[in-house]
Parts: sequence; structure tokens; C-alpha cells
Amino acid sequence: MKRSELKYRIYLVILFLVFIIGMIGLIEIEHLDPVDALYFIVATVSTVGYGDVHPVTYGGKFLAIVIILAGVGCFVGVVANSIEYMIERGEKRLRDEKLNMIIGIFFSEVGTDLLKTFSVQDPKIEEIRSALIVSNNWSESDFSRAVETLKHRTPRLDSRIVDLEDLNIFFTRHKGFLLSLLENPQMIEHESFVPLLLAVFHLEEELHVRKRLTDLPSSDYDHLTEDINQIYGLLIVEWLTWMKNLKQDYPHFFSLAMRTNPFDANASPILE
Repeated sequence: MKRSELKYRIYLVILFLVFIIGMIGLIEIEHLDPVDALYFIVATVSTVGYGDVHPVTYGGKFLAIVIILAGVGCFVGVVANSIEYMIERGEKRLRDEKLNMIIGIFFSEVGTDLLKTFSVQDPKIEEIRSALIVSNNWSESDFSRAVETLKHRTPRLDSRIVDLEDLNIFFTRHKGFLLSLLENPQMIEHESFVPLLLAVFHLEEELHVRKRLTDLPSSDYDHLTEDINQIYGLLIVEWLTWMKNLKQDYPHFFSLAMRTNPFDANASPILE
């Protein structure tokens, strides 16, 4: 929970208690009816202070002092935090839009090609293919269900059957683009996408520092297999999340993404 949200909730709770306790006190001490008691508290905490309803007993005046000291400050706090929340919400929406654009570029330049490369070598692809054929009829719950299912799936790629030399060339060709993503300050705020980028860079470095990428020791293949499967698993989940965002906010981009689905053997960008 963010600090601003915590403050907002605290102000609301205190303000609610001021209203409840104040109304009960005014009804019991000043013998006001509930409507007049509520009217007095609202007029007081909002600093309007008409003065047409006011306490006449010492007990009522003491209670009014408590209402003023506690209620006015909390009322101002609620209003200020509400405005701050609306501003933060608007800024978050803009940040999310920028992040989605950047992630979309990532999949256009790198991500979709990686998914195609890995999915072709996935011996268990048929077990998950149906869960990845996203359609225009998918609801938010369909995306959430697919993500949860695939989060708990362990990829089974083997680096021995992946063309590591081609993969190394691919990473080298796109290294500048990947670096630009990692340097983008917007990316720091994306908790799930940054680990994917770091995993990609780690594999790129692993491949780059080797003098050869064939006839490696078994232990080395096992290490590269683990790195590849980490990227593959993260990629699938991020791709589904990206597809969900496209469907919600960018239907034209979503249409193209469906027609170029890396898991659909019949996918074609041509509209027929």
C-alpha cells in the first residue's frame, strides 16, 4: 500500500469516527435531533460555520472543540488526498500507456521472434498451444486464467537443439535496441518486465563470451538450458499480459497481434 493511500484511509477513518462520535455526543448532550447533529458537524468540519445550530452547554462546547480540532484537519486531509489521488491516477495512466507502447515495440522487434524460435523447439508446445491462441472473444478472466496456468508451468526447452549461434547473432543484432530499453527510466517502474530484460541480457552475455557454441560440455548445455527456459517462461507471461492490454486499449494493434500470434501455426497478417 502506498503512503498516500495509507494517509487517505487514516483520514477517512478519523473523519468517520468524528461524525459518529460527534453525532452521538450532540444528541445526548445537546439533545439535538440526528439531522441537526449531522448538519452541525458538516457545517463545522467544512469550515462553513453558519452558526444557526450551536452548542449551549459546556459539554456540547467542549465536544464542538474536539470536532473542530479533529474534524476540520481530517476533512482538509481527505480533500487534499483525494485530489492527489486523482492526479496520481492520471499520471499512472499516462505512464502505463507509455510502458505498453515500449513493451509493444519490444515484442515487435525482439519478443515475438524469440517466442517463435523457442516455441518451435518446445517439445510440450501442444499442451499449451490452445491456451495461447488468443481470440477477440477473450475476456479479462480468460487472460488471467491463462497467465495463472502458464506461470506454474516449467518450460522444457533444451539448449542442445536450439541453434545457439543463430540466437547469438540475433542478440548481437538487437543489443543496441535492448540497451535502449534498459536505459529507459519508464522501465524501472515495471516490476515484471525488467526481470525479463535482465534475463535476456544475461543469456546474450553467456553466448557472447563463449568462443564456440557447439560441442559444449554437458554441464554447459544444462546451464544454457536453464537460462533459455527462464526467458521462455517470462516471455509467455509478458506476452499474454501485453495482449490483454492491447485488447482493452488498442483494438487495431490487438487485431494485428492476433494475426501474427507466434503460437498459431496458421497465423497470417493477411486479412481474408
